[in-house]
Amino acid sequence: MDNSSGVGVLDKAALVLSALESGPATLAGLVAATGLARPTAHRLAVALEHHRMVARDMQGRFILGPRLAELAAAAGEDRLLATAGPVLTHLRDVTGESAQLYRRQGDMRICVAAAERLSGLRDTVPVGSTLPMKAGSAAQILMAWEEPERLHRGLQGARFTATALSGVRRRGWAQSIGEREPGVASVSAPVRGPSNRVVAAVSVSGPIERLTRHPGRMHAQAVVDAAARLSEALRRTT
Repeated sequence: MDNSSGVGVLDKAALVLSALESGPATLAGLVAATGLARPTAHRLAVALEHHRMVARDMQGRFILGPRLAELAAAAGEDRLLATAGPVLTHLRDVTGESAQLYRRQGDMRICVAAAERLSGLRDTVPVGSTLPMKAGSAAQILMAWEEPERLHRGLQGARFTATALSGVRRRGWAQSIGEREPGVASVSAPVRGPSNRVVAAVSVSGPIERLTRHPGRMHAQAVVDAAARLSEALRRTT
């Protein structure tokens, strides 16, 4: 067998998954594609189905299962966090303000990475902090491209409107002035995964005195550039 790892059962399971990469397959199709004996192919496909790595379509054919998508998303998140450090540090140095990376978690957003301004008055958001999805430019970004029903639900009680989010989608970035916290302004842009879905928001934040009441004019380009670098990292097939 080509590309043998020396662990036969894993090599055969990998053959089954590789065969399903091109689309749904019946048991006979799996046997033809893998060269495995029919009982072996069936046993492995059913075992992989138990672990949600294989599933069945409406016709009962074998297809790749949902667990693979979950693992791929986790790998993407690891790649995002691995890249986030230097990108946020560069963003902080370019703007002179604290930089953060947020991901949505249910009805909240969580700060998963940050680079703090080194001195002076700054907006400090510790990694692991959970913040509401009802206010702030990062919340606008994480909400703006949601499906209509979830978007409508999320706007209830929010400090921003559907019209504001329409502007966010058009511009490709968001800003907030005293929305999440009095005296704090921020600018955020979307980080997109391989399927172009928004998976995170990159932000800079600081006192309104420095960012002014039009923080996007000062920092939108730098934030959009940082988000693009993180999106590119997620698109790499490493």
